[in-house]
Amino acid sequence: QVQLVESGGGLVQAGGSLRLSCTVSGRTFRGSTVGWFRQAPGKEREFVSAISWWSAVGPDYTDSVKGRFTISRDNAKNTVDLQMNSLKPEDTAVYFCAATSRASLSRGSDEYNYWGQGTQVTVSS
Repeated sequence: QVQLVESGGGLVQAGGSLRLSCTVSGRTFRGSTVGWFRQAPGKEREFVSAISWWSAVGPDYTDSVKGRFTISRDNAKNTVDLQMNSLKPEDTAVYFCAATSRASLSRGSDEYNYWGQGTQVTVSS
């Protein structure tokens, strides 16, 4: 059984920071790619960032978060974190982590087999 559990969401003022964490249980974590997606009210789910199991493969970010968000993973602890700095009201969304056994990075949500329940991030202006 594969489970992903997100934590770390909350309410923050614009310009503030939050750190999201995704804990993955199950054998799929080894060799996997883990991604973060978000979905704002009335909008489609969108890609935020992804990181490969292999450290030689650099992480991927959507343009709107480059320079503000940093993704990292601890393969020993089966966790993937998303450090979010300089938050903006438009970052408000439910954030989901997802995993795929594919080693290559992907921005497509349909490439990911396993999903967490999501954690709410609200940025006030």
